Amino acid sequence: MSATQTQGMPAAGAASGLQLVLPGRGLAASEGWTWIADGWNLFTRAPLMWIVAILLVFVAAIVFGLIPFIGSIAFQIINPVIGAGFVVACRSLERGGEFELEHLFAGFKTQFGNLVIVGLLLIAGYILIFVVFAAIAGFSILGAVLAGHSQDAVHAAMASVMTILLGTLVALALWVPLLAAYWFAPALVVMHGMSPVAAMKESFFACFRNFVPFLVYGIVMTVFAVLAVIPFGLGMLVWIPLAIASTYASYRAIFTEEGVPTQPAAT
Repeated sequence: MSATQTQGMPAAGAASGLQLVLPGRGLAASEGWTWIADGWNLFTRAPLMWIVAILLVFVAAIVFGLIPFIGSIAFQIINPVIGAGFVVACRSLERGGEFELEHLFAGFKTQFGNLVIVGLLLIAGYILIFVVFAAIAGFSILGAVLAGHSQDAVHAAMASVMTILLGTLVALALWVPLLAAYWFAPALVVMHGMSPVAAMKESFFACFRNFVPFLVYGIVMTVFAVLAVIPFGLGMLVWIPLAIASTYASYRAIFTEEGVPTQPAAT
């Protein structure tokens, strides 16, 4: 049975009129499709702004990418900050408001530090997975790649096909829980003021509590992604907003209900 409580909501959460439900609800399999339908509804309320916002983020990613090594890492770190901005935009659309470019900067104004910590934890997870993969597949391959000896790397890879395959499988197995821990974290941080670790913990358990609806969601969204790349990839300008908006819809269904309690629970 879910216990409803608040977690010291900041301005964004308090103004949103959302009440946090912990632990996150476990939902039926059909909810996976409902999230997509609700996400589509949010997209159709401001399709042009969604596409403009996605293009701006894409351009920002390219600019960051021009800075060797540090740029791509920095962009990964601020991904939760950008994601939080989309959460605020979705809430505005849901309440009958507009999608404004200003919403994209909401994460820079509210809970910025905690959102950056989420990004750092995500990077740490990626590094850990990479180290595990390298340990299984063989550090000789990694050393050859980093040293720029492509021919040596190819020879080493051909001699270690099975260990590379095993390392890949283990890496994928570790990537799934990391993704689960991140999935709802930006929304929980920006809308409810949760600490980064607490948000990632709640996100992790909520995702696995809803494994079946997420399986339905994943299958349908994968089919849509395949269809989206057919017209020269232009369909991704719709698929990406749909993925973001449907993620927000899943957060709303699992973690929230309308109305702020009159007596906030003790933190």
